[in-house]
Amino acid sequence: MPQVVRSRIAVLHGAHPAAPLPRSFRSLADRAAVEVLHRAARVLVASLPVLTDRLVEALYEQEPGYRAAIDSDRAEVWQEVHHSLRHNVGSLIQPREFRDAAHRTSRWIGEIRAEQGVPLDAVLHAFRMGGAMVWQDLVDETARRDPDDVRLLVHVAADVWNFVDEHCGIVADAYRQAERRLSWRRENQQRLMVAALLDGTARIADVCEAAAMLGLPEQGRYAVLAVASAPGGPQQQGLARPPLNLPAALSGAAPDEGPHAAPGGQTRLGGPSHAAPGGQTPPDGPPHAAPSPEPGGRPHSAPSTAPAPLWHTGPDTAFAILRLTGGPGDPGDPDELPAIADALDAPAGTRAGIGSAVDGLAALGDARRLAETALRACPASGGTVLLDEHLPDALVVSSPALGSALADRVLGPLDRLDPSDRDVILETLTAWLDADGSAQRAGARLYCHRNTVLNRLRRFEQLTGRCLTRPRDAVEVSLALAARRLLVG
Repeated sequence: MPQVVRSRIAVLHGAHPAAPLPRSFRSLADRAAVEVLHRAARVLVASLPVLTDRLVEALYEQEPGYRAAIDSDRAEVWQEVHHSLRHNVGSLIQPREFRDAAHRTSRWIGEIRAEQGVPLDAVLHAFRMGGAMVWQDLVDETARRDPDDVRLLVHVAADVWNFVDEHCGIVADAYRQAERRLSWRRENQQRLMVAALLDGTARIADVCEAAAMLGLPEQGRYAVLAVASAPGGPQQQGLARPPLNLPAALSGAAPDEGPHAAPGGQTRLGGPSHAAPGGQTPPDGPPHAAPSPEPGGRPHSAPSTAPAPLWHTGPDTAFAILRLTGGPGDPGDPDELPAIADALDAPAGTRAGIGSAVDGLAALGDARRLAETALRACPASGGTVLLDEHLPDALVVSSPALGSALADRVLGPLDRLDPSDRDVILETLTAWLDADGSAQRAGARLYCHRNTVLNRLRRFEQLTGRCLTRPRDAVEVSLALAARRLLVG
C-alpha cells in the first residue's frame, strides 16, 4: 500500500489530463470505502489550520513562484490556502453542498494569481502539492485509526485525483481568461497613451507615466514616421501596421538576429507595443543591409540599434514613433534619419513621410504633424520623403491654397497652350532646375540638344514674363512647379 501512495504522489510532478468530475459523487468502492474516506476527511477539516501551515511552508520551500508572494503577504496567502482547503476537503464529504463554492474559490485563485504575475505552472504545482498533502493525510489518518482500512482508499483514489485535476483545469482556464483581460487592458492603455502623445493631447503630468509604460526615455530624441497608401491604391485599414520593412536597427533586433515580435496590437516596439497595441505585430521582412551613399556622394551611416518603433494606426494613416540616438544636449547622429529613409522598404504605391527630430516625448505631437507634412509632400505614386530634405515642398503643402494660387499665377499662362506643348515645357523646366541650371545636363536627361533646352526655357520666359536668371523668379518657379506636382487633384 505505501508503494501505491508514493506512486500517486510522484505523478503530481507530471502532466495530468483534465477529467471532469461527475455531477454526483461516484466511487467504485462499496459503502464501507466511502465511509472510510468521509471519516478521514472530517479529521482533516478539524485540523485545517495545521494543514494550511504545512502547505504554506511547503510552497515557500518548494515553489519559487510563490516565494515572493509569501514574503510580501504571508497572511493573505495563508487565507487563500485555508479557504481552498476548506472547500475542497469539504467537497470530499459533501460534494453537492461544496461543489459550487469550491469552483468559485479555484476560479478566484486563478484570476488573482494571474493579476499578481505568478506563473501558471507555479499555481498548478501549488494545487497539486495541496492534493498530494491531502491525500497523504487521508492515508495516514486511516492507517492510524485502522491499518486494514487503508486498502479501501485505493477504490476512491481515482475520484480524489479526478477532483484535483478538475480544479487544476478550472484554475488554468480562469488564469488564462484573466491573462487575456489584463493583456487587452495593457494594450488598450498603451494604444490610448500613444494616441494621446501623437495627438499632442497628453497632459504633461502623464508624460512620465507614459515613458514608464512604453519603456521609452522621457527626454529622448524622437521622430515620427507616417505611412499611407497612394491615393486610389489599396488601403491598409484594419491592420496593426502597414506592410513596411524597417531597417534592422529599428526592428529591435540585435545585429545578428532577426526581427522580433512584441505584445499587443502595436509593434514593439513595444511593441509595442506595442505589440502594441495589445497582440503585438512583428516588423516584416529580413534585416536590411547598410544603405549605399546618396547620388551626391554623401555617405549615410547605418542607424544604431534602438527599441523597435511603436505603431499607431489611424483611419487612413499609420504612425510609428522612432527612437533616435542622442538626448538632452546631444544632437545625435545627423545622418541617422537619412539612413532610415534610405533603408525603408515599402511596397509599390506606399507613401511614407519622416518628420524632423524632436526632443522629449511631450513633443511627439509636433513630430506627428511634421511627419504628416512630409507625407503630403510624397508623390502621389508613392515613395519616401524625409522632411529635412524637402523643406520647399513642405512649405507648399503646408498651405495648399497659397500653393495653388502661386502655381496658377506663375504657370497659368502655359495652360493656354496645347497640353502636349505645355507638358514639354514643364518637363524641360523641371529637368533644368534639377540639373542646377545646366542646359547640357538637362539635355542629357531629356535626350535632346542643349540648344533645344535653351529654346524651350526662352519660350517659357516669353509666355510667363518670368526671368529664370532672376533669383526671385527662379524661387517662385521652383515652388510653383512643386505645387503643380503635389497639389494636383
